[in-house]
Amino acid sequence: MHAFTYLKPDSLQQALALLAAHPDARPLSGGMSLLPAMKQRMAAPSHLVDLSRLPELQGMRLEHGALVIGAACTHAAVASSPLVAANLPALQHLASLIADPQVRNRGTLGGSVANNDPAADYPAAVLALDATVITSSRRIAADDFFTGMFDTALAPGEVVAAISFPLAVRAAYVKYRHAASGYAVAGVFAAQAGAALRVAVTGAAPCVFRWREAEERLAGDCSVAAMDGLRMDPQRMLADTNSPAPWRANLVEVLTRRAVAALAPQAAKERP
Repeated sequence: MHAFTYLKPDSLQQALALLAAHPDARPLSGGMSLLPAMKQRMAAPSHLVDLSRLPELQGMRLEHGALVIGAACTHAAVASSPLVAANLPALQHLASLIADPQVRNRGTLGGSVANNDPAADYPAAVLALDATVITSSRRIAADDFFTGMFDTALAPGEVVAAISFPLAVRAAYVKYRHAASGYAVAGVFAAQAGAALRVAVTGAAPCVFRWREAEERLAGDCSVAAMDGLRMDPQRMLADTNSPAPWRANLVEVLTRRAVAALAPQAAKERP
């Protein structure tokens, strides 16, 4: 690991000033992705600006029909929150599946979304729920935020402050976990926050994406049967020795069916 200077600001404004003053600085939240990268010399920031204790990035609240969660909230906090459980149980379930207890108690919502690891879980929820990423300077729609592998619409020096998740009519997350890391080999988040149903896929491709062909099939008939004959293109998939592209494509199809099946009982409960 290269030498660096650790900085611990007292406010978001001070953190932004430090990031602006040091062009090679990196914001530090849970550090679950950045610190391993530094140990492997894949990243060499001159300064680490710690955002984990900033009051502006804490807390969860209901606001205008959405659940707003501060970027510094840990995965464990989301998984154990009664507020999340009562309003977005699928998001609570997703948080409970992330990696292992050590990572869940250190990793943060904002860090995961800003890093945009192809195998991260939260990006699927952000995209499927049509959430809004609230940054230090603006609001970014989910469809505009994730731009590529480990890449987002964040500008240099801009940090994620909170995520605003619309309250879903129904939602479900299904994941196939990597045996060692707990990361998503593939994960599918299906959600209906407004009139439309959205399907987001993580883990299987270089970047989280919406499976729009599945959304079109499910628009008029949200049932497993509506998925009959629909196939995921293997050319869109990542591939490695353990998970070849055709296998991963089939896995996405299976997980999507399971997510859709999980939505049906929720719809039945809502009928008078």
